[in-house]
Amino acid sequence: MQFASVRVVTNNVDRLIGFYEALLASRATRPSPDFGEFRWGGVAFAISSAALVQRFNAGAAVAGENRSAIIEFQVDDVDAVRDRLAAGVVIAMPPADMPWGNRSMLLRDPDGNVVNIFARPKAP
Repeated sequence: MQFASVRVVTNNVDRLIGFYEALLASRATRPSPDFGEFRWGGVAFAISSAALVQRFNAGAAVAGENRSAIIEFQVDDVDAVRDRLAAGVVIAMPPADMPWGNRSMLLRDPDGNVVNIFARPKAP
């Protein structure tokens, strides 16, 4: 088995993709107006509309209702990401050093999902 992707379901695909394009400094691939994805090698972070999930996945996911998962992105410099964030981005936890060595910052995307931006400690 191979991990393939994580998909977030939203009622506003354009808004959520715009948020992640700005955060990731990367453009999403948009094969349809109801779906977009960011790809790194063999894995993807996808965003789809609630209507698409209702139509093809029997409404298995509900937009904006997640309070149990954290979307995580590893970066080189957490503070640099914080410094380039757009005004209005909700920072749930400012950059802080974790006991295990990572530097981490928690954001909320426009749908309220928690996003962890973290950097691993630099090798000595």
